[in-house]
Amino acid sequence: MAGGIELPAYENTLIIAETKRLKIRRFNRLDFDALFSIMKKPEVMYAWEHGFSRSETRKWMNRQHTCYHKDGYGYFAVISKDSGKLIGQAGLINSELHDEPIVEIGYIFDDSVWGHGYALEAVRACVGLAFNQFDIDKLYATIRPKNEASVKVAIKLGMQRTGQYIKTYQDKEMPHDIYVLEKNERTSDE
Repeated sequence: MAGGIELPAYENTLIIAETKRLKIRRFNRLDFDALFSIMKKPEVMYAWEHGFSRSETRKWMNRQHTCYHKDGYGYFAVISKDSGKLIGQAGLINSELHDEPIVEIGYIFDDSVWGHGYALEAVRACVGLAFNQFDIDKLYATIRPKNEASVKVAIKLGMQRTGQYIKTYQDKEMPHDIYVLEKNERTSDE
C-alpha cells in the first residue's frame, strides 16, 4: 500500500481480458523463457515449419510490444488461472492480404494443452476486444488447409471460408485458406 492506496500487482495492470479459465494480458520480459519453451517446438510452430530460435522468439516478442504501442493490440500472453502459467498466446495483428490492409486473429498454444478448448476460449475473448474495444469491423484468419484444429476453431467462431491464397515464407509457397468474420455476423453465444 502506498499512502493508504492499494496498488495492483504489475502483472494485473497488463490484463486486457479474462475468461472463466484464462487471463489474457500483454507480454512482459519475464514471459520470455516460457514463451520460448513453446515457440521452439516445431509441432507447435507448424505454420512456420520450424521451431523458433531464442533470437526469433525475442524478435517476435519485441514485435508484439511494437504492435501494442502502435495499434493497441498484438498477440497477448494467455495465462491459465489454475496453474498461473503461460500456456500460449492469442491476439490481433495488422497484416495485408492481396495488397489490402486487414486485421488477422490468431493463436499459438503449447501442445501440452491442445484439445482443452483454450484456443477457442482465448480467441473468443479477442474477437470481443476487436469488435468492442478496438472498433474493428472485420477479422480474418489465414489457415493452412491441413491444420484441422485451427479450421474447427474458425468455424466455431462463425468465420466463413472466402477463398485461398499462397503465402510465401522463407522462399516456400504455402497455400492458406482465408476465413472472415464480420462484426454484424457474430454468433450469439459470445
